[in-house]
Amino acid sequence: MHPFFLLSLVLATPIGATPQADASLAAPPNIVLLVADDLGWRDLGCSGSTFYETPNIDRLAGEGMLFSAAYAACPVCSPTRVALMTGKAPARLDTTDWFGGRRKGLLLPAPYVDRLPAEEFTLAEALGAAGYSTGFFGKWHMGGKGSYPEDHGFDHNRGGHERGSPPGGYFSPYRNPKLTDGPEGEQLTERLTTEALSWMDSLEDGPFLLVLSYYAVHTPLQTKPEYREHYRQKRATLPEVKDPLAGRERERRVRIVQNHAVYAGMVQSLDESVGRVLEGLAERGLAENTVVMFTSDNGGLSTSEGHPTSNLPLRGGKGWLYEGGVRVPAIVRWPGVTEPGSECSTPIWSADFYPTALQAARLPLQPEQHVDGRSLKKLLAGGEQSQRALFWHYPHYGNQGAAPSGSVRDGNWKLIEWFEDDSVELFDLARDPGEQEDLAATEPKQVARLRGMLHSWRKSTDAKMPSPNR
Repeated sequence: MHPFFLLSLVLATPIGATPQADASLAAPPNIVLLVADDLGWRDLGCSGSTFYETPNIDRLAGEGMLFSAAYAACPVCSPTRVALMTGKAPARLDTTDWFGGRRKGLLLPAPYVDRLPAEEFTLAEALGAAGYSTGFFGKWHMGGKGSYPEDHGFDHNRGGHERGSPPGGYFSPYRNPKLTDGPEGEQLTERLTTEALSWMDSLEDGPFLLVLSYYAVHTPLQTKPEYREHYRQKRATLPEVKDPLAGRERERRVRIVQNHAVYAGMVQSLDESVGRVLEGLAERGLAENTVVMFTSDNGGLSTSEGHPTSNLPLRGGKGWLYEGGVRVPAIVRWPGVTEPGSECSTPIWSADFYPTALQAARLPLQPEQHVDGRSLKKLLAGGEQSQRALFWHYPHYGNQGAAPSGSVRDGNWKLIEWFEDDSVELFDLARDPGEQEDLAATEPKQVARLRGMLHSWRKSTDAKMPSPNR
C-alpha cells in the first residue's frame, strides 16, 4: 500500500475505528475536474458574454462559487496542465512552453522540459493511492509515449496523447491513437462526454476522480452547420462592426468583439457537454457527493490563428501575459461547502486545484508537492485568505505574437518585464483592469519592489532564461 494512502487513513480515521468497519463515516466525495482549452475569461454568460450561450456553465456558477480573478499558470496550454496535475508553477519544473513550441527571435528561448516529469506525484496518483478510481478523457498534451495519462496515475484514458489539437478535427474520423473513431460526423466534444459517463457507469463502489479535458475550444475552428447558422443569424441582429479585428497588440491585430459564429458554436457544444456531465451526476444520484471544478488552460485566442474571440475589457489574449492571456474562468461547486451563487474576487490560479482536491477527498495536504498551490476550501466556505503574490514566467516567443516575458501580481499591482530589452510595464488592476495606463515611470518604488520580488522568485525556482541569439 502506498505510504501516502496509509498516512491518509491514519489522519482520517477515529481512534479505535477502521474505515472499512465504521459505517458512520460518510463516503469521500467524487472529484470532477472539467478543463476547457483556450476558453477566455469573458466567454461565458456568467462572466459577461452576451453573444455566446452557456446556460449550463452559468447554472454551475449559480450552484457554486464563481472566481472573478482566477488565473492560468501560463498563457499557453501544456504548462498550465502540468500545474493542474502537480500543484507546481511551470518555472519550477522547466515546463514553460507548450510542448512542441520552438520559435526564435532576438533571443533564443529558454530550454524547457517537454513532458510531465515522471518523478512528480500527480493528483491522479495521490487520489489513486487513497482508493479513488481515476479516469482521463480528452486533451493531455503533457508528453508522448511513456508520459501518457496512464503513466501518471490514471486507470483509464480516452483521447489523451501528445497532440495539443485534435488530429482529425472535431468530427469523426478523429485519427486519435487513444480514441477509436465513431460514426462519420460524430462530434468530438460530445463523444468525450459520452465516454466519461460510460466510464462512471462501469465503476464499482468507491470514489472517483474524473478529469474531462476538452479539446474545445482550441483550433481548428469547426462546429455543426446548424450552430454556425444560428450564430450567423444572431450576429445579423447586432450593430454592425466594420472591422472586428481593429485592435492592435504590437504587430498583431486583435479581435474587439465577440461575434465569430463558428467559435460561438464550439462554445455551445462545450456548454452542452458540461450540462450532460451535471445531469449525468444527478441522474446517478452522485451530485450531492461530487465536487465539480471548472477552469481553462489559458486565456482566449484573440491575436492569431483565426482571432476567434475577444477578451475585452481585458488586454491581449492567449500567449500574452496581459490579463487576457492568463485570466480564465473558474467555478467550483462543493455541496455543503460553497454557498450557491457566491462569487470570490481573491486571486487564485491553476496550482490551487491540486490541494483543493486533496482537502475535498479528506486527505492530508502535501505542501512539499503542491508547493505553489494552496487549498481553496476556506474561500469556498465564504472565508478569507491572506494575500499572496502570483508569478508567471514565459521565456518564449508564442505563436500569438508575444515576446519572452515574466510578470507578478501582488495585490492590485501587476508588473510585466520584457526580456528582449529589460523594459517593464506597471498597472494598477483595481483602477485599470484593461492595463491601458502604464505607471512604470510615475511609480518607481513599486517597480523596484515588484521587480525585486519577481527576480527573487525566479531565483528560488531556478527559472531558465532566454539567451542572446547570436
